[in-house]
Amino acid sequence: MTTNDSLSRLSDAELLNEVKRLAAIEREATADLIQSLAEVEARRLHLASGCSSMFGYCTQVLHLSEHAAYARIAAARAATRFPVVMDLLIEGAITLTTVTLLRRHLTAENHAALLEAARHKSKADVEMLVATLHPQPEVPSSVRKVRAPKLPAAVTAALLSDVTEAMATLQATTREPQSAPSPQPAVVRAIAPERYKLQVTIGAETRAKLRRAQDLLRHTNRSADEAAVIDRALTVLVEQLEKVKYGRTDRPRRAGLPRAESRGPSNPSSRHVPAHLRRAVSGRDGDRCAFVRPVGRCSETAGLQYHHRIPFAEGGPTTVDNLELRCPAHNAYEAGQWFGPLFVREAGGAWGLPTEAPRAKAGELGLDQVPSW
Repeated sequence: MTTNDSLSRLSDAELLNEVKRLAAIEREATADLIQSLAEVEARRLHLASGCSSMFGYCTQVLHLSEHAAYARIAAARAATRFPVVMDLLIEGAITLTTVTLLRRHLTAENHAALLEAARHKSKADVEMLVATLHPQPEVPSSVRKVRAPKLPAAVTAALLSDVTEAMATLQATTREPQSAPSPQPAVVRAIAPERYKLQVTIGAETRAKLRRAQDLLRHTNRSADEAAVIDRALTVLVEQLEKVKYGRTDRPRRAGLPRAESRGPSNPSSRHVPAHLRRAVSGRDGDRCAFVRPVGRCSETAGLQYHHRIPFAEGGPTTVDNLELRCPAHNAYEAGQWFGPLFVREAGGAWGLPTEAPRAKAGELGLDQVPSW
């Protein structure tokens, strides 16, 4: 068993190798557990343990969480039918989530091809595989009012017996800070090839804007359902954001035009990244972090920043060849490689990372614009 003290003595390369070794051990241990659960179910030993189901045995006797119990039972049953499932789990080619999503769709004819198609795929990718196998009908567009939050149980009970007493109870409860219910996250799920179900809660103002957009759109689209409005709105929004972020435009101006017609010629000695350079860099990097790691290129596409390969503070010019897109984490990581971790902690907010340093500090460092190192 490793300890914090023993881990601190490892070099970076040794620590990474140790993590890979432990991950492999965990996969093997999970596979052993799954195989054992399959044998327990085959012998019906869970009944002798006082549990009416394998789920009860896993949660009550083994004290697994409900999610962990369901995933391991599903994998055990799938591996009983198709032993290749166990090999892929040990290899790390598929996950327990993948097995739970595919289990009901595996047959003697398709299991080999389907499991191979799911190799190293994300949950969203596997959901698309399932949707391709069994497309669902499109969800009809609708907007419904959700129920208001329920009153506390004490208040509800009091209302039934005595209105006056209920008001007193309500006043007493409102004096104490009540934690607001956490909003439910939006749901985007594949239901058929190239078709997705979107479920989200919106406010009254947003609903009014939606209705207004539908009214204005009906002269060209008689149905003007919510899906059509969302598509039109997102098309406009993406165009606006790409124009601001990447300088995208249908009619790009040539670099070097007078300031009245553009923001001026490219100045390699300035930190500012003009629009024509942003277009060139983002087009070359495919709107994706260009950091290359030992196992491949970073796949992040959110929050991208313009990064100087040779830092601007070290004389690196603002040119296409010296600029690359970086996600905030890799931008900060490479800044730390050049300037040390203390500098990154001081100016961490410039990369969108948690920091205690005030925003004024970033301004003093020249980081009030999009960070680019």
